[in-house]
This record gives sequence, C-alpha cells and structure tokens, in this order.
Amino acid sequence: MLVGGTVAAATGLTSLSLGSIEANSAEPASATAPAGGAVRHLKLYAEKLADGRMGYGLEKGKASVPGPLIEINEGDTLHIEFENTADVPVSLHAHGVDYDIASDGTRMNKSIVEPGGTRTYTWRTHAPGRRKDGTWQPGSAGYWHYHDHVVGTDHGTGGIRKGLYGPLIVRRQGDILPDKTITIVFNDMTINNKPAHESPNFEATVGDRLEVVMITHGEYYHTFHIHGHRWADNRTGLLTGPDDPSRVIDTKIVGPADSFGFQIIAGERVGAGAWMYHCHVQSHSDMGMAGLLLVAKPDGTVPGYEPHHMTSHGKAAPGKAVPGSAPKDTAAHDPSAHGS
Repeated sequence: MLVGGTVAAATGLTSLSLGSIEANSAEPASATAPAGGAVRHLKLYAEKLADGRMGYGLEKGKASVPGPLIEINEGDTLHIEFENTADVPVSLHAHGVDYDIASDGTRMNKSIVEPGGTRTYTWRTHAPGRRKDGTWQPGSAGYWHYHDHVVGTDHGTGGIRKGLYGPLIVRRQGDILPDKTITIVFNDMTINNKPAHESPNFEATVGDRLEVVMITHGEYYHTFHIHGHRWADNRTGLLTGPDDPSRVIDTKIVGPADSFGFQIIAGERVGAGAWMYHCHVQSHSDMGMAGLLLVAKPDGTVPGYEPHHMTSHGKAAPGKAVPGSAPKDTAAHDPSAHGS
C-alpha cells in the first residue's frame, strides 16, 4: 500500500520494486502493480487549518487539501487509525471499497470520531470473479475517493466544503504504474479549494507517465478538459490494444461525488509547454476554474511560459515552480509515508 505517490517524483508511487519489468525489450517496460492480499496499516489525522479550511494528513500539523493519496492493490485490507484533532466531530467515508457498517463513517451508525477521539476504519478490496449464480462480480480497482460525512450536516456538507476529501486508488495486478500522480478536485466553484484565479498548477517533464485523479464535489456539474492530451474513457484511461472499443476523449462531464482517472505521456506528440486544464462550462472557467499543466523540456524550461502573465481579470497568475518539485495542495507524496 502506498500513500500519496510515485517514483522520485512529487506525486505518485514510491518504489519500482512493487512492479515488474519485462526483460530483453527494446525499451524498458513500465513497472506494473503487484498482486494484492496484504494487510496494511495507516495513521491518518483530521485537523483545522489556519486559513479556516479543514484537511486530512499523515502527521499532526501537516494536513492538506486534498488529503493524501492512498493507494492499495486489489485484495489488500487497509486498517486506518484515524485521530480527530479538530474541535468538531469528523469522520472518514470511502467510495469504491468494501467495509462493514462500523466503518461507514456516518452518524446514523455511530462510526464518527468526536474531538480528540480515535477510531480504526477498515477498508477491504477484492479481485473480479464469478458469483455462485454465474454472474460476473467486478473488482475494486478504480479511481475512488474518501471524505468526511458529518461536519456541518449528517451528509458532511460543511466538511467537504472546507476541504475534507482525498484521492483513493485501487490498482489491479498488472496495471501500469505512473511516474507521477496529481489530484484535481472541482469543489463547487474552486479547484482544490483554492480561491478564484489561484488554481493550482502542476509540473511534469516531457515523457513522464503522468496520472491524473479527478474528483468532483459540491453543488455543480462541470466538464473537465485538458489541452493537448487525451485518454481512453475506461477504468485506466489506457487502451489495451488496437481493438479496444473505448472512446478516446479529452473532455468529460462530471458531477458531485464523481471520480475518475487516467494516464497520459506528458507532451506526447505535442511537446513541452504550459497546457491549460479547466472546466469547459464557459462561465465556470471565466470565474477561475482553470490552471496549468507545466510540461518542461529535459532542461527544465517551459517554452513560452510567462509565470506572471496577467489573466483576463487583471490578476497575476501563479509563478512557475521548479519542475519536479511538489506543488502544494496536490496530494503530493511524502516518500517516508507508507502503510506497514
């Protein structure tokens, strides 16, 4: 189980040893996800942030919005020791995985955590297979998410609005592992709860296998679009071969609690540059729901990118970070933070 991330990168997986490399190929094969079946343990905290937001974190005083990326493999069981350091009840509710009612994270079954309290939530996963009646049971693999379900109302409306959410990836054995993973959350009219026109930028280098986890919260439907890149509209975002019927897209309609993900090769066939991502509902993008995927050349430069260019609303865009560094509020990976 991996929390938050990638190989020697700001986000993604931490160790290529978890995958497999094919030998004797013309080019090194991509690392792949191993078989599941492990029992993992993780410590997670909820806390209030100085700016009024709330977040989840792997250490006290280090909560973020979004919360840390949690990765497990089909067949794994994850025990999360959850501590609430906030002054209101908080919970942990997951999408896409299996859990008993005691790990639901709702007030109605008393699975929330009072201020200063702790609770262990257990998430299980399974591989696909046949049911006894012969029908096909899908596995747990997918791009999912977790969030609070009690702050503000019994539906967690206040907690989600304040930033209590994060990405959850369940991988299937053999899934290709990325070089870097980023998380983009459309929450009401914000991206990752950043103020309008301060939406986060993300960095990659030409040729990186970049994984995007996209989550939507709040009251509105959006259309996620990224410039210069496209993906398959299926579980992984990758085509399995020339006969794969999956539709290839660059825009996807998303509504509250939707989540999906995909992998792209940064700059493939289009090169380095400041590639925009945004909501394609025109009024939403005009109100600030847009940011940049900064794809750098191997020397670290981004052609044509002016870090302090003015937006149409007269506000300076965020400055350029060092390519490969960990941008804030992107579910960036801490290489020391693993489940055991």
